[in-house]
Amino acid sequence: MASTTTVNVNIVIFCHSLVSDWNHGNAHFLRGICSELISRGHVVHVYEPEDSWSYQNMVADAGTAFLAEFKLAYPMLESRRYRELQIDRALSKADLVIVHEWNTPEIIAEIGSFRKRRPIFRLLFHDTHHRAVTVVNSESRIDLSGYDAVLAYGASLRDLYLENRWHRNVWSWHEAADTRVFRPRTSVKKLYDVVWIGNWGDDERTEELEEFLIQPIRELCLNAVVYGVRYPPSARRALSEAGIKYGGWLPNFRVPEIFARASVTVHVPRRPYVERLPGIPTIRPFEALACGIPLVSAPWRDVEELFRKDQDLLFAKNGPDMTAKLATLLDHPDLANDMSRSGRQRIDQLHTCAHRVDALFEILDNLRRRLNGRRIRIPEFGEMGLSRASSSVPAPPPQL
Repeated sequence: MASTTTVNVNIVIFCHSLVSDWNHGNAHFLRGICSELISRGHVVHVYEPEDSWSYQNMVADAGTAFLAEFKLAYPMLESRRYRELQIDRALSKADLVIVHEWNTPEIIAEIGSFRKRRPIFRLLFHDTHHRAVTVVNSESRIDLSGYDAVLAYGASLRDLYLENRWHRNVWSWHEAADTRVFRPRTSVKKLYDVVWIGNWGDDERTEELEEFLIQPIRELCLNAVVYGVRYPPSARRALSEAGIKYGGWLPNFRVPEIFARASVTVHVPRRPYVERLPGIPTIRPFEALACGIPLVSAPWRDVEELFRKDQDLLFAKNGPDMTAKLATLLDHPDLANDMSRSGRQRIDQLHTCAHRVDALFEILDNLRRRLNGRRIRIPEFGEMGLSRASSSVPAPPPQL
């Protein structure tokens, strides 16, 4: 529902990195949100530390030539890389400030302290990690007293904030697909039966990767490739012994082309999400379904019904079930094509970055009402003049 007038909002985002997605999946969603906000006429400034861990590892792995590719893939985006953050200068014209959880506790607290002294903008904390349940007292050590609200990327994480009284104003704000980048690519020759894209990480799914990825590929003698970082020698050896090609780091904007070259992909969630934060799939399934590739997932509880089971994707109960489901999709192209269309439709209807921007401004409206009508410089959502995400199904309401 478009409007004839548009109110531009000055938005400042502090993150670990927008430029680097080396072991930094949250950069995917941040890029999509920034692109969507800018396309609607808002002013977006992104700040990231000059020496961020992800950026340093990306340069060590691939050099700086990647920066030119990033600019071609995201011509609207840029970030201000700082050595010492000048918060007063960065926030002098801000209407809305979003601070991602992968900042130092000192930066998070300093921005909150500035907001207390100068309450002229809305300040949100964006949490997209499992450390709330895996690192003892992690959230309680973060000073959020100057923040208006928290955006938690799933209802289970939102509930954890409320139950522990880490903050009183918390909304669920799932990640989603940047469909400007993640879309089906046609006329691409298939090279692989299976592709998996993900980082090996911190032994949070080693056994699951063996059961749901490596063993099924070995048993079916499939042509497969894996992309990601932080694979120890033992992991690379396991891939090699199963006949799986290892491709190393892959810039996220190249993922759609790789998906197009494979017949099916697999999702293997990290154990903390399966066991302690149900309903948070991370961004990988959203991106895969947006690209139209059939997806078989290791078990996780979709308690918020983000997807339609056996229609948008398949769930495998165990390793043998994964093997059977991969074989079925590879042997029945019509079934795979039906899943591909259904998954992409689900993304278009409910899970794009456009939907999440709509939800963000609805959250801001709800927050304003919750704070007794006190307004800062953020117009009401209805005054924004925003063109809502096109969809035959309305975007889901924010969860209070």
